[in-house]
Amino acid sequence: MPAKDIYHNAVKNALIKDGWTITAHSYPIKYAEVKLFADMTGEKTLAVSRQKQQLV
Repeated sequence: MPAKDIYHNAVKNALIKDGWTITAHSYPIKYAEVKLFADMTGEKTLAVSRQKQQLV
């Protein structure tokens, strides 16, 4: 798992203030033989339509 950069907490706090729920830290992404890590994942429920938006 890679180290968090200096922007991690600022971005996380901004997303939370905007109504997002952080669902995972260090989300692994594997494509062919390449393995990457997204810094975090989150989701936000839209109250009007009950649909979820997801962010990686």
